[in-house]
Amino acid sequence: MSQKEDYYKTLGISKTADDATIKKAYRRLAKQYHPDTNAGNTRAEQKFKEITEAYSILSDPEKRKLYDQFGHTAFDGNSSTGQANSSGNNGFYEYHFENGNMDDIFGDIFGNFFHQKRQQGGRAFARKGADIQANLHITFEEAAFGGDKIITLTDDNGQAQSLKVHIPAGIDTGNTIRLRGKGSLGTGGGENGDLLLHITAGSKSGYERKGTDLYTTLQIPYTTAVFGGEARVQTIHGDVICKIHAGIQSGSQIRLKGKGIVSMKNPSILGDQYVTVQIQVPKYLTPEARQKLKEYEQLCHQSHHGNAA
Repeated sequence: MSQKEDYYKTLGISKTADDATIKKAYRRLAKQYHPDTNAGNTRAEQKFKEITEAYSILSDPEKRKLYDQFGHTAFDGNSSTGQANSSGNNGFYEYHFENGNMDDIFGDIFGNFFHQKRQQGGRAFARKGADIQANLHITFEEAAFGGDKIITLTDDNGQAQSLKVHIPAGIDTGNTIRLRGKGSLGTGGGENGDLLLHITAGSKSGYERKGTDLYTTLQIPYTTAVFGGEARVQTIHGDVICKIHAGIQSGSQIRLKGKGIVSMKNPSILGDQYVTVQIQVPKYLTPEARQKLKEYEQLCHQSHHGNAA
């Protein structure tokens, strides 16, 4: 076999390094030499394979013990030691599950996740990194109109990094944004996992959202309800003037077509805004207004008795 560099030297650690030190060294080097950030650099690709192989051995207590005792010959399959060790795998894959964020930058914010390493005869194979699940809170306006949002992420070493997230217009609570390749790093040159952002959209005072439709209320003066007229209605697209028919009743609903939220599936489709009318009863009346209202009451009373007769 070809002469290999000492695994401890490959990771830049001492032979007495503990598990945490080994993991930290691997994370640092994996980020530095990962193929995604060194496109076309064959030396970086080879280096990444070497550090991955070194980590696969030194992170496993049993393999590390064999390596410390017999060196590389414990895994080359040629010596009696290597044959005894490799026969234990017998062609099957060995899986290791680890808690902690390993080499990914999203650890502290998005919690723990596991990496899988597939090995046979001590050699690492390419494997896609794990997906990361996370929650993202956005405002009502961001959900309704979409746009780009900058979020700041912090790794387990306290280092912050900003990431631009595109929020599609019309997204709602319960929807998910998938950022491909922003999950945990793959091992053995495998592609990265994805970052899955589970959306929680904020609310807006005066508005109730149901899918792409919005529901609001409108208070109009008593006289407008009686005689009809116009009223200004607020929408998320700007104020509109709405016609009020004479004799409108409290609780009546006015539909404003296309004044709701855009469909995330079809940007050419917008929901509607439904406006529930509430009639304002005057709290204070001038003596003259009170007298006129009394006269109106009497006329209504007379009309009612006249119709009954």
